[in-house]
Amino acid sequence: MRNLLRLCPLLLALALLLGAQPAFAGKRVALVLANSAYQHAPSLANPVNDGSVMAKTLKEAGFDVVDSRHDLSALDTRRVLRDFADATRDADIAVVYYAGHGIEVEGSNYLIPVDAKLERDTDVYDEALSLDRILVAVEPAKQLRLVILDACRDNPFGKRMKRTIASRGIGRGLAQVEPTSPNTLIAYSAKAGFTAQDGDGANSPFTVALSKHLTTPGLDVRRAFGFVRDDVLKSTGNKQEPFVYGSLGGEDVPLVPVKMTAAAPAPAANPQADIRRDYELALQVGNRAAWDAFLAQHPDGFYASLAKLQLEKIGAEQAHSAAIAKAKQAEAERDRLAALGAQKDAQAKAAADAKAAEQAQLAAQKTKEQAQQQAAAAEQQRVNLAAAAPGAAPASTAGPAGTNVAALTPATTPADLSRSVQTELGRVGCFSGQADGNWNASSQRSLSQFNRYAGTKLDVKVASTDALDAVKSKPSRVCPLVCEHGFKADGDKCTKIVCREGYAVNDDNECEKQRAAKPATAKRVTAKRDDGDERPARQRRQSAGAAGGYGAAAGVAAAAGAGRATGGGQVYCNSGGCRPVHRGCRLEYRGGGGPGNDANAEVCY
Repeated sequence: MRNLLRLCPLLLALALLLGAQPAFAGKRVALVLANSAYQHAPSLANPVNDGSVMAKTLKEAGFDVVDSRHDLSALDTRRVLRDFADATRDADIAVVYYAGHGIEVEGSNYLIPVDAKLERDTDVYDEALSLDRILVAVEPAKQLRLVILDACRDNPFGKRMKRTIASRGIGRGLAQVEPTSPNTLIAYSAKAGFTAQDGDGANSPFTVALSKHLTTPGLDVRRAFGFVRDDVLKSTGNKQEPFVYGSLGGEDVPLVPVKMTAAAPAPAANPQADIRRDYELALQVGNRAAWDAFLAQHPDGFYASLAKLQLEKIGAEQAHSAAIAKAKQAEAERDRLAALGAQKDAQAKAAADAKAAEQAQLAAQKTKEQAQQQAAAAEQQRVNLAAAAPGAAPASTAGPAGTNVAALTPATTPADLSRSVQTELGRVGCFSGQADGNWNASSQRSLSQFNRYAGTKLDVKVASTDALDAVKSKPSRVCPLVCEHGFKADGDKCTKIVCREGYAVNDDNECEKQRAAKPATAKRVTAKRDDGDERPARQRRQSAGAAGGYGAAAGVAAAAGAGRATGGGQVYCNSGGCRPVHRGCRLEYRGGGGPGNDANAEVCY
């Protein structure tokens, strides 16, 4: 009875696992194609090795059919695809893996056989095989159609190929694709438009990660590719990011189902080994129900502390998602009231609600990141302990529920995260400093610049995983290149502007012809005229008084004086006497003259 109670939570976890992701026991078929010995291009070192590793991985995973071929011509490849299409007619899961050269022409992707010459761009239609041809071969499969392309290498055919039409585009890497058939996934070793690395070993980083994660029993294929992405990014220094196109339904779809086998009676039970096995099963399921079932059976100890951290991580992620949704709703309500011209009180309240929701979102984001770091640190500690002493947790770390697992060193420190964000900001042209992991004011300004030009609203006060993902998603420069005066942008660098003889750089950063210096005589004439303006005030008043007399001659003199600066020593005179012109006014000749008819008028503005 005690053993039965001991197994109940484990059976519950298994039921959750089988309920969340159906154990597809149907027919599974796979085709592995690898091209290395190209006849009209340099040979590739890794594809045949990669094909062998994938064929072995799929066979050990229990696939019913694994057809592995390498170095095929175009004709042989078409025959193999035709035969494989027959094998998929009664299959539930069909997988095609290809390693070799691929090319994108006018937005369509093609796989290149070993006998292709591709002297012109139109030769791809005759000598290469389109990706659509591969999709036709897996079309009959009922539950999952998976095409994996390790073909994003730097392609020599595209460089030497002649263009029959100058406007025909030949891309770098493969083009983005959206499958039209349901339950279809297409996985690239590198994101569309980017090239992949072959690596330093016998296999590419992409294939190494695939062989490690893709056939994990019970693991959903989408999560498996997520682990593959993480491994490749880490092994290539964030230079290569695998990508998956297409979508599946709500149920988990593992390539290898979980097999329930009767446990053989052990001569001596190992409690720690049993707890670890239950923990790993709950970790594989990865949802709240599985962790609750685990804690119901194992409420105390080292693994219970790890399980609680996993629950905190799930809760923080759900709270962050809810905060994002609430912030979007508050912003939409604020914008709606502003558009309708609602009362100021209502708009102010909506703006305050939006601000509060935004602050709550930022707080939830920080909490999520902390929970993720703590859970990752705890999981790394568990893996290290399992490697050092399989089957048991050391007494120094196993303890009651209050064990301080969060004090472990994180697998990814904040300094490493800051350094990664700085590196990515420098790649997109928003950060020019040194990636030292110090998130200072310069780094914050750089992320603010990224927000401005990328249209994002990332928190600039901290370097977050959301910021890292957002910057990584940009394939090219985001922030414009700004050069100092006298320099101009030349690609991604600033070069000095050099003008020909007799020209100099003006304020608009353009070469302008230099003006010749004025002769010395002109300066003397100007000085003489300026000296004339320094006449005694009495003489100027006399001149102005003469201008204020009667007659046309006096009017002409007054009009000439009106051309000077406002209030510049002018005197207004009439039969009543003379006085200085008011500040901001000037004399204007009106004609005439004589008793009772002044020739000048004082005009003010």
